[in-house]
Amino acid sequence: MIDMKDKKFIYGTGKYNVALASSYPVLALVSCILLLSGSVFAQNKSQGTAVPGKPMNDTDSAMVRQLFFSAIREKTIENNSLAAEFFDKVIQMDPANDASLYELSNLKKLKNDYEGAQVLLEKAVAVDRDNEWYWVALADCYEKTNDFGKLENVFDQLIRINPDKPDYYFDEANAYFYQKKYDEALQVYDKLEQLIGPTDDLLANRQKIYLKQGKVDLAAQRLEKMIEDNPQQIKYYLFLSELYNANNFADKALKVLLTAEKINPNSGLVHLALADIYRDKKDYEACFHELTLAFAIPDLDIDQKIKIVGGYLPKFPDPNAKASALELSRILTVAHPNDARAYAVYGDMLLQNQQMKEAKTMYQKSVTLNSQVYEVQEQLVRIEIGDNDLDAAIKDGENALSFFPNQAWMNYLVGLAWLQKKEYNKALTYVKNATSLEFQDKDLLSQSYSTLGDCYHDLKDVKNSDGAYDKALSYNADNVFTLNNYAYYLSLRGEQLDKAAAMSKHSNDLQPNNASFEDTYAWILFKQKDYNGAKQWMEKALADDKTNSPIKSEHYGDIMFYLGNVDAAVESWKKAKANGDQSPVLERKINERKYIE
Repeated sequence: MIDMKDKKFIYGTGKYNVALASSYPVLALVSCILLLSGSVFAQNKSQGTAVPGKPMNDTDSAMVRQLFFSAIREKTIENNSLAAEFFDKVIQMDPANDASLYELSNLKKLKNDYEGAQVLLEKAVAVDRDNEWYWVALADCYEKTNDFGKLENVFDQLIRINPDKPDYYFDEANAYFYQKKYDEALQVYDKLEQLIGPTDDLLANRQKIYLKQGKVDLAAQRLEKMIEDNPQQIKYYLFLSELYNANNFADKALKVLLTAEKINPNSGLVHLALADIYRDKKDYEACFHELTLAFAIPDLDIDQKIKIVGGYLPKFPDPNAKASALELSRILTVAHPNDARAYAVYGDMLLQNQQMKEAKTMYQKSVTLNSQVYEVQEQLVRIEIGDNDLDAAIKDGENALSFFPNQAWMNYLVGLAWLQKKEYNKALTYVKNATSLEFQDKDLLSQSYSTLGDCYHDLKDVKNSDGAYDKALSYNADNVFTLNNYAYYLSLRGEQLDKAAAMSKHSNDLQPNNASFEDTYAWILFKQKDYNGAKQWMEKALADDKTNSPIKSEHYGDIMFYLGNVDAAVESWKKAKANGDQSPVLERKINERKYIE
């Protein structure tokens, strides 16, 4: 059976819900009515008494009026404590002053004192049985204190006062429902149907009760009757199929849906429901086929489709899940060619499948249709930087910043693109913006200060470069590229070599078998005159190097020279030259057969 724990009865198809209009919760209109009513100036039915049994004189009556309007004035300016004092004084002088009882109850509710408010409202309705607002407010108290038994009488009174308001019938039926008085609730719905006729709300609420009573057959009969009376209304087939499926009658559910499909083959909701049934039966091929049919229907809500695509993400990197999500997102762009979200989702799935060029095209289309989605623009710029399309990255990044100037990551990305173009001062401007806009994202701050360090280094500003690198490591001590670059630049200057060695060793521990990191560590050991250690690490670098780097070959030659193997040194220097190093210093090393700074 379905466990209906909440205040709504939802007919759905698994995660692809088809919601029948939900039943009204208890006191559906209470909060709205109280907000709209504001301060209610109820007529006092009695003449008032200064003390029980003793009528008020004119002076007492004048005092009561003055205190009441003083209370209203204080309430209006939200001086609620003083307003409560005035209302309380009115009640002390005139215990039957229902307006003050009501107003004071509202002030108690603001302090969540529903029990105190309840006492006051019970007195108010005793004075004026025909005041709708009083009964509504009292119902709110009973609902907040879960006193559902007393709600029955409240809604009886509200229906008496206003018999044409359907909401009171729904609320009374709900009060019965929460007390498990299911037959009484059904009787209320019968009365309501006489008032408003058959509706989906009534159908849903009755179904909820039938299921609580274990009367699945009766619930199904009601729906079958709705189908008989409305054979073209697909929603009733969906409701019935979900009823069957939720109660383990999958074959009956499938039969109902196949009938619905014949009536309307272009119903996306029917195809989604069929997909659910086939998935539960582990017929994944049929399930995916139904999803493709559903996705191709433009009338089916795109948000619902996007959620389905997102449901595949937890299954990544399974290739079947990736392929399915990719195909569904492609169909999305065909069914919704003017919706930027379709292209953004397709771009995401292409990215997940490492199809960078195609993803870039989809993100560009998405931005063209809607430039107000920042995340898409950032993804586009990241791809362009990764593709080394720096001009496009700068153009698109600066365009994005015209809409989103305070996005720290975009400032950083544009600055990074300018750095790679060796426009160091322009890079500094954007990256500094990033550091001034972000205070929490340690990854961004570490990368930004590391980039500042690179910029200052290339501008020969050693002091600011070192300071930026230190700050980058303060945000992330494991930033491998900062560790490597900072260490290498210190070694080139021959400064703080112990610090450089520690940073370089740490970068190699974090990312082993990286030829560049190994070369840096070997070079620092060389600077420290640990030539055997340098030789060992440089040989690792050469073994891991896939680019035939001339600088590594030259460094190895330098090390071999200091180990006394001049022939091996010259051979490595010649290899560096053959691999593209044409520097005059290297030429002198080869010709003079010795190490030259």
